[in-house]
Amino acid sequence: MLAIRWRFPLHRHHRESMNNPSSEWLDAIALTVVPWILLINHMPWIGVVVQLLIAVPVVAVIHSVAVNILQRLAASLPYSRRLVQYGHRAAGTVLFLLIAQVLLRNAADSLPGIATARHVAALALIASVTWLGVRCVRAVAHTIIEFNPADVPDNLQARRIQTQTRVLARSVMAVIILIGTGTALSTMPILRQIGTSLLASAGVAGLVVGFAAKPVLGNLLAGMQIALTQPIRLEDVVIVQNEWGQVEEITGTYVVVRIWDQRRMIVPLQWFIENPFQNWTRTNSDILGTVTVWADYRMPVEPLRLEAERICSKAPEWDKRLCLTQVVDAGERAMQIRVLVSAGDAGRSWDLRCRVREGLIDFVQREYPEYLPRMRAEVLAEGPMRSPSDTDDARLT
Repeated sequence: MLAIRWRFPLHRHHRESMNNPSSEWLDAIALTVVPWILLINHMPWIGVVVQLLIAVPVVAVIHSVAVNILQRLAASLPYSRRLVQYGHRAAGTVLFLLIAQVLLRNAADSLPGIATARHVAALALIASVTWLGVRCVRAVAHTIIEFNPADVPDNLQARRIQTQTRVLARSVMAVIILIGTGTALSTMPILRQIGTSLLASAGVAGLVVGFAAKPVLGNLLAGMQIALTQPIRLEDVVIVQNEWGQVEEITGTYVVVRIWDQRRMIVPLQWFIENPFQNWTRTNSDILGTVTVWADYRMPVEPLRLEAERICSKAPEWDKRLCLTQVVDAGERAMQIRVLVSAGDAGRSWDLRCRVREGLIDFVQREYPEYLPRMRAEVLAEGPMRSPSDTDDARLT
């Protein structure tokens, strides 16, 4: 009916102005615009949707131009350059959602479902702001780690900074996500009313939540303490539960220890605060190793000392600090010779100890085979048994 109502006037006007080209253009414009106006009048959401669709390319153009300008300005600034690189997508999303929030707030309150649309847009805006905060923290953390690489010979300071950066960054990101989640939940009246009624009906609800969240909060506080005091760092050599390994990863709740046989031990952060453990690289990675050799009492020590020094001098693992050979014990059957050697780290120390032990055993077998540890026994000849008095008389004579 609507199309028929408009068809006759336009057709009559067209016949009256058949010879006028400008009238033809007016008729074409009217035929194009009028249906959209009538559609908007019958579907009020069309106007808001059209505005949101127009905002998309506008935001895309603004975002592209702004990113190009910021990248040029931050080319010589590592932190700013990494912030632009990590956060430009999240920032573009925040800009579009801000414009969408303004358009929805300016829309008529009589629109069906406008309250739900505003709430969804608000939740999306909170999520995008949280995303932007997490990306910014990650950008700063990655920049700090990049400026302090751990793949250098003297990496103690770098590992200290990397440990602090990783743990603190994860803690800050967890706090940002927690704040964003709490803000989003606070916008929902149903959850807010449920929480209020629970707290009002049970005064011990806070204690219950506190006890339930104790492991999480304990690990979070332990992570902050580890980041500040640093009893462990990345790539530290530690002994945990009688297992030798290296700290491979430190998260917000646990530590991954890479054991020497490629196993992984997962240890909660709080365990390192409450229990003693060995850290072989706390102040430096230099370490001393011992090699123990048992030999007969007739074995001369000086040749063994010279051989140990010769083996160390040719070993690439030796750092030329210490090679000391000493007799540290004397038992009823043999003497214990200890060789104390030094190396740059625990891995080299293990290889050096094995090399020295193998070399000394080969040296003794080759040069002094008769001086290997042996058990001595005295064999008495068989004869008539004598009384104790006879034995005493024999001794007196």
